[in-house]
Amino acid sequence: MPCASTPDGPSPRPAGPADSLVIAGLVPMSTVDWPDRLVATVFCQGCPWNCFYCHNRDLIDTRAPGTVAWQEVRDLLSRRRGLLDGVVFTGGEALRQDALADAAREVRGMGFGVGLHTAGMYPRRLRDLVGDGLVDWVGLDVKALPGHYEQVVGRPNAARKAWDSLEVLLASGADLEVRTTVVPGDVTADDAVEVARRVHGAGARVYALQQARGEGTSGAFDVVASGWDAQCERMAEAIEALGWERFTYRPA
Repeated sequence: MPCASTPDGPSPRPAGPADSLVIAGLVPMSTVDWPDRLVATVFCQGCPWNCFYCHNRDLIDTRAPGTVAWQEVRDLLSRRRGLLDGVVFTGGEALRQDALADAAREVRGMGFGVGLHTAGMYPRRLRDLVGDGLVDWVGLDVKALPGHYEQVVGRPNAARKAWDSLEVLLASGADLEVRTTVVPGDVTADDAVEVARRVHGAGARVYALQQARGEGTSGAFDVVASGWDAQCERMAEAIEALGWERFTYRPA
């Protein structure tokens, strides 16, 4: 039975579990957030880590209110059927919010694919999400070697969670890209090649090396440091030589 109409069109859909998702921003169309896919990107508010090079620092605060209602995402997808391949949930850290699973289920129910960017801080939630078939592709950040993780993210016990998330995704068979972001003069750069070697040894076959960008960060590092581009290019060559099904180098 069709919904009742008003002078302005159909009545709004009643709020559901996904409506509690706290959203900081919505990009209606992106070609870069899921390789080879055209997607809408949903930025979820809040992250429990505090990476000094984060270029979405406004999204770290877990108490900040959302600025986009989930209904806006529904409406966008209704208009973009046949034009978009899917939705990517990013952040902040999307897995922090319980409503993510409900939102992903809605997206799939509308006929779209679901992608996820995560730093891997919630391996059990990630296992549930992929186990329930609610995500088609994951971009997982592996930031450093285990001994240096706290230095990068500003929180204890982070390394175990991130590397456990890698194991979860490899065991699940989910479509996966592992990525490492590097910063001049930092352990991220010192560790990058060995991180890639260990990720490859664990069984991952798609990898990206990314230069940190300066926009929106704390400004505590120099992205145009002398010789930095050449150093990153050498890192990229060494990582690519490990042998991947797909390797991507993303300069700043």
